[in-house]
Amino acid sequence: MALHDKEILPGEILPVVIIGNGPSGICLSYLLSGYTPYLSAEVSHPNPLLHSKLGEQPLLSLLEQDLEYLCEGLEGRSSNPVAVLFDSLLLPDSDFGLDHTSPLEWRYEPERAVPHLVLGKGPPGGAWHAMEGSMLTLSLANWMELPGLKLKDWMRDKRRNVRNDRATPAEIASYYQHYVSQMSLEQSFACGTTVTSVTRQQSNKDGSPPCWRVTGLQRREGEELGDGSAVSDEVPFSLLAHNVVLATGTHDIPARLGVEGESLPFVCHSFWELEAAISRGELDQSSDPVLVVGAGLTAADAVLAAHHLNTPVYHAFRRSVNDPGLIFNQLPKLLYPEYHKVHQMMTQQQHHPSPQPQELAQNSQHRSPSSNSSSSPSSSSSPSSSYPGYLSFPRHRVVAFRPDRKCILESESGRRTAVQVSKALVLIGAHPNLSFLDDNGRPLGVNPEEPITCRRNPVEVDPFTNEVVAADGPGMYAMGPLVGENFVRFLKGGALAIASDLAKRRREGRGDAGGDSTSDRWIDRQVTAEAEVCVLDS
Repeated sequence: MALHDKEILPGEILPVVIIGNGPSGICLSYLLSGYTPYLSAEVSHPNPLLHSKLGEQPLLSLLEQDLEYLCEGLEGRSSNPVAVLFDSLLLPDSDFGLDHTSPLEWRYEPERAVPHLVLGKGPPGGAWHAMEGSMLTLSLANWMELPGLKLKDWMRDKRRNVRNDRATPAEIASYYQHYVSQMSLEQSFACGTTVTSVTRQQSNKDGSPPCWRVTGLQRREGEELGDGSAVSDEVPFSLLAHNVVLATGTHDIPARLGVEGESLPFVCHSFWELEAAISRGELDQSSDPVLVVGAGLTAADAVLAAHHLNTPVYHAFRRSVNDPGLIFNQLPKLLYPEYHKVHQMMTQQQHHPSPQPQELAQNSQHRSPSSNSSSSPSSSSSPSSSYPGYLSFPRHRVVAFRPDRKCILESESGRRTAVQVSKALVLIGAHPNLSFLDDNGRPLGVNPEEPITCRRNPVEVDPFTNEVVAADGPGMYAMGPLVGENFVRFLKGGALAIASDLAKRRREGRGDAGGDSTSDRWIDRQVTAEAEVCVLDS
């Protein structure tokens, strides 16, 4: 779908523009397209208190109920209350490995639809399409599916023989793309778009209300060349919207350590650089170890990939292996066996530095490591170890990378260890690209002095509406990784919170939520090819 670069006529303002077409944007589009959740009369929720609350107003949809009231007393693996609520309704007791039927039933009610536009750089699915080369598989456990289309059912239709409950990232990306088509959401998606600016537009003299202006570029395929390829160009667009939803994710800019030598050629900041090196035959069992820095799932993927090749691995991370904040301590072992295996490796095969000569001369009860000492890596594991070639460095940080491919690691006590490596992979997360906002969106964070990050400094939002607290005006929302939700399982709660708040505004007769008159005008204009406004062109 293309966007025409024409100035919108006074009064013609889109109700909602969603920036980002990953799982967050797709799920919100589903809810804004008229698909509405109700409590089923045939299924009860295993939590009796929640079931009782839902039964107080059984004829009301979930979008019309008091989410704050429903969230009271619920506990889960997310700090966002609506995420815990929606997850509990979609996947009851899934933390215990149970597969209860959801008490929600979905009804398509087109009269509830809110016209909206979803902008994304690539096809629907967002960052999942960048993962298509991965050799690794991810646990399904229904956690990555979206409402209305069971991932397991889709996988069975796609494969003739399903021997296990697994899928590649490429298949997950394909599922999200198919979901948009299956749910007939395509008319609301404009792909190949890059947003360059989001600003608050004040009221004009003609009486038009304040709104948000979204500008950017859309890639279009142009003239076809003789070799079958096509010339693409970028066409500017400009939109006005009552509400803007930030759903860009946080995978755009890899985080860096900021240490000496980090720009050396052997230092990488992407899992895909490891895969490229593997495909080029640069790594095998005779290679010097690969240093993996980080303790998240991407770092675990890198450990598994190198271990699969029998390439030695050094694994350095800042936390203790028993830290409750470590992601491996939050994942059910049965559902994520590969990641549990990595956690076992991290725990069982830790680096224990050899004592320095001066330490041997001291009483073991009084020895204290020197902050300037240096040692070679060693492991407490035996030669018959279950994981040969792997060594973890808990509570260590990288001090420097040297041109001779040596990396200097430092423990919490200040003791330094030099390791010789073939490659170093710094996989400590990523920052979102919010360059279309003032100061890259920093003023919107919980700490406005720091860059926006998923874990340390998410965008601050109202916990029950997901409206951005420090926005320049009303009608700006954020969801997904931007507000600290890395799992698809929980980002769906943000979609519910936003859709519920917009529905409430609509019931109260506020035009900024896409009231009937606004909706009707946009529906009419979408079917009028000659309309002199910025419209979708299928």
